[in-house]
Amino acid sequence: MSGKDWHAYGARLERLAHEQGLRFHPVEFEAVPDSFMMEVAVYGLPVRMPHWSFGVRYLYQLIHRHMGHSRLFEVVFPGNPGHAYLAAGNGPAENLLVTAHVLGHADFSRNNLLFQRCQSQVSDRIVEHAAEHARQIQQAIDTHGFARVEAVLDAALALEQHVDIDQPLRRGRYPGPAQPDRSAPEDAFRRRFAALEPAPAAQSPPARRSAPVPPHPERDLLWFVAQYGPELESWERDIFLAVREESFYFYPVFATQIMNEGWASYWHARLLREADFIPQQAYLDAIKCHSDVVRPAAADQQVALALNPYHLGLSIWEQIVAAQGLDAAFTIRAEDDDFAFIRNYLTRELATDLGLFAYSARDGRVRVLEADIDALREAILAPRYNFGAPTVLVENLAGDGTLELAHDHRVDGRGLDLERGRKVLEYVHRLWRRPVRLRTVDLEGRALEVRAP
Repeated sequence: MSGKDWHAYGARLERLAHEQGLRFHPVEFEAVPDSFMMEVAVYGLPVRMPHWSFGVRYLYQLIHRHMGHSRLFEVVFPGNPGHAYLAAGNGPAENLLVTAHVLGHADFSRNNLLFQRCQSQVSDRIVEHAAEHARQIQQAIDTHGFARVEAVLDAALALEQHVDIDQPLRRGRYPGPAQPDRSAPEDAFRRRFAALEPAPAAQSPPARRSAPVPPHPERDLLWFVAQYGPELESWERDIFLAVREESFYFYPVFATQIMNEGWASYWHARLLREADFIPQQAYLDAIKCHSDVVRPAAADQQVALALNPYHLGLSIWEQIVAAQGLDAAFTIRAEDDDFAFIRNYLTRELATDLGLFAYSARDGRVRVLEADIDALREAILAPRYNFGAPTVLVENLAGDGTLELAHDHRVDGRGLDLERGRKVLEYVHRLWRRPVRLRTVDLEGRALEVRAP
């Protein structure tokens, strides 16, 4: 099968997907070199703001690929239109599978409510939007110098997970204290009363105290620094808000990974199975690729890898469709995120079938060590709380401008890497230009304060 044939089959797969009930925005497919694919996967977008941390991530991915732990077939960006980058090294049969997989992703992102909410606030043309952010940052580099801009990006990207997607993206500062009504009285009596001499000072109400900032613990650190940084310049504030905007875009991808990859895997298998126009050999090659993608263990080893979202998600979706039907699956796809998906639909029976419980093998007999399904669900979801970051809140803005933060370890049970925490505080301090304090606990649960400077 030639590349030309693949394009023709791709168009027919799109028509088949519509017939099967999938609804998606147009998707633009583009084959790109492997090196570009790696860059896109690491940066998260085809064009994004420059920063050294992306280079570190690139090396990590490159090492993993050379060790045989990962291979990139495609990278998808939801939007209208959606963008799908395919590895130029893919064979035609692999691209058939990838095309069907991408259509599943496109249906998920268009119809899932979390995606809809975040994309409506950011942009449904995120690729172009992020390119504009990169252009603005390049202008800032030209105007203020690379070192100053890098310091802002150090702080902003160190906080990129610390957003509050329950708050609107376009969010104003906290409201100030209510002001007295100074409109003119409407009737003669009220006008005469207003004209009387003011009461003696002793009878005056006490002076109004300003409201505390923040009025409640604030978990959107990017927003808070952008809005209340004592000496933050406008261009620095714009960079913080640009990073926050992109974090809003990435959050649904993070929070629905198991659902989304499972849904795309379910549909690429279903579409290929029902696409009777695909030559048999191409179908067999594509199905072999499918098996490689959704397997739960390494290729030539019986050693379990980290949880494979493709495998787990696909298994749950297959169970849902078999038990409740496709209409129920479409509803769950629209309404849930990974938290609801795992808690509601990962059953004890499925977990046992998938070998997710801890077990030991001795004398030829297998014994389950832990069969607590609730504990298993929470163990799977634990890394997904709060965008995968410790819960850190702005607790107070002191009178001298000191920024007081608190690590709410009781909520997420996640420890804090103290060395990394100190480095993040240093980054933030450079921009805040006042002392920064963080209350947390050590490994023994004893109170501890990290400071910069």
